[in-house]
Amino acid sequence: MSKPNAKHLARSCALQGLYQWQLSGNDLNDIDQSFAELVAGEQEMAKVNRPLFDELLHQIPARVIELDEAYEPFLDREADQLDPIELVILRIGAYELLFKPELPYRVAINEGVELAKEFGAEQSHRYINGILDKLAQKVRAIEVAANKKQRASKG
Repeated sequence: MSKPNAKHLARSCALQGLYQWQLSGNDLNDIDQSFAELVAGEQEMAKVNRPLFDELLHQIPARVIELDEAYEPFLDREADQLDPIELVILRIGAYELLFKPELPYRVAINEGVELAKEFGAEQSHRYINGILDKLAQKVRAIEVAANKKQRASKG
């Protein structure tokens, strides 16, 4: 992947913060504060899209039940058997598919795949792609159908 953009960096940092929250139960404000301190200390971290990071870090835990219910029908195992990184990536992808309609569904899926390639197990990006694709077909059916129609007319 080429040099990550500010939104990808925000998702990457949010993944790390949400992973910490998920495993430790640490307060989100404490995680947010430690991120702010990290940003102050590292030049690359200052390029993060902070509003997106804040939204993901705080809104995903606030809507975690709704997010988990959205993708769980497409899992091949119980959610508690998922790798913790995969679980966070699915929650980020589900959040963006459900609550960020201005973001094209293909971007949401691709970002999940890229995060899985960076942080997940060797083949987890394929699993993430499959789950998020099925979720997109359910919650963004009109957009998915229009995209398929457009691609068919070009080919």
